[in-house]
Amino acid sequence: MKILICGGAGYIGSHINKFLSNNGYETIVFDNLVYGHKEAVKWGTLIKGDLSRSEEIEAVFREYRVDAVFHFAAYAYVGESVENPEKYYYNNVLCTLNLLKAMKKYNCNKIIFSSTCATYGEPETNPITEDMCQSPINPYGATKLMVERIFKDYRKAYGLNFVVLRYFN
Repeated sequence: MKILICGGAGYIGSHINKFLSNNGYETIVFDNLVYGHKEAVKWGTLIKGDLSRSEEIEAVFREYRVDAVFHFAAYAYVGESVENPEKYYYNNVLCTLNLLKAMKKYNCNKIIFSSTCATYGEPETNPITEDMCQSPINPYGATKLMVERIFKDYRKAYGLNFVVLRYFN
């Protein structure tokens, strides 16, 4: 089984790459190396590319016939997202749409998405549970929630199978 790891040269992506590789999966890491590190990709194939360029991600699907995707590629600094929301909406939302377009074109309908607890905003109670209201208070959280909503629409329209991981720290 071939697994594409977008953002696989980052901290979480590189650990997932190691885990998958050690468990018999063929991995392809797609990363622009803006925040990722080439030396963190010790398993599988590294392709330096950017999700903002549709042709680059489509070339990966065309060449490797990807079975499933782990999507860790995103800008993730809350303060920066407030100062420069355009950067976050463009990268976190538009680039995900480019990925989904390639997945659809090449009949790949499985994705695991790295989201965030920032989609919840300020909780009314603690602990936060999965079913609580999501009301982000910054562009970073808003972009992640928007992608989660896009996945739901893609599930209904195109049969996308997805898992969303919301990390807390």
